[in-house]
Amino acid sequence: MAENKKNNTSPGASPAGPKTQGNKTVYAKKQAARRQARGRRGEKPTDEYEQRIVDIARVTRVMAGGKRMRFRACVAVGNRKGKIGVGLDKGADVSIAVNKAVNQAKKNMIDVPIVNETVPHEIYHKMGAAKILLKPARKGKGVIAGGAVRIILELAGVKNITSKILGTNNAVNVAKCTIEALDNIKKVEVKKNNKKTKDNSKKN
Repeated sequence: MAENKKNNTSPGASPAGPKTQGNKTVYAKKQAARRQARGRRGEKPTDEYEQRIVDIARVTRVMAGGKRMRFRACVAVGNRKGKIGVGLDKGADVSIAVNKAVNQAKKNMIDVPIVNETVPHEIYHKMGAAKILLKPARKGKGVIAGGAVRIILELAGVKNITSKILGTNNAVNVAKCTIEALDNIKKVEVKKNNKKTKDNSKKN
């Protein structure tokens, strides 16, 4: 009888062995589910802003031991709904410079007043050697612009406009001048229906 008992029970096995293994698998599944839930909570929302590179240049700085090479990036960021910003920053790598410029652009966003898919009025702006002229256009005209001006106007959401670069062709200076010009546009106030006032005046 003793031999049969020994044969039935393998060495090192306990009668609660299978149950503990089952509990371990269930516990592991719960842990995995919790990790997935945490990952979902920690997911960042999709970025609503679109970014485009205006200019990339390799710049050097003369140090005591020689020249130090870096990259300068100018990036425009907008949501095509009236918000636009331009950032300029440097980094040891192109990707680092672009990321730093994007972060700077998001901090310096401006609101562009858009009426009937164009700007409310004509504006001429000068910043240093850069001069820019923006004129409203009718529907279907499209964005008539070039270089950095076109990138900024498209990201701002302006669909019909005529522009002209009158000064320098430096992309960075033109981009800054365009941002200042859009920021100086007068904001249009939407008039409310004055039906009640008209009715009251008739009654009187």
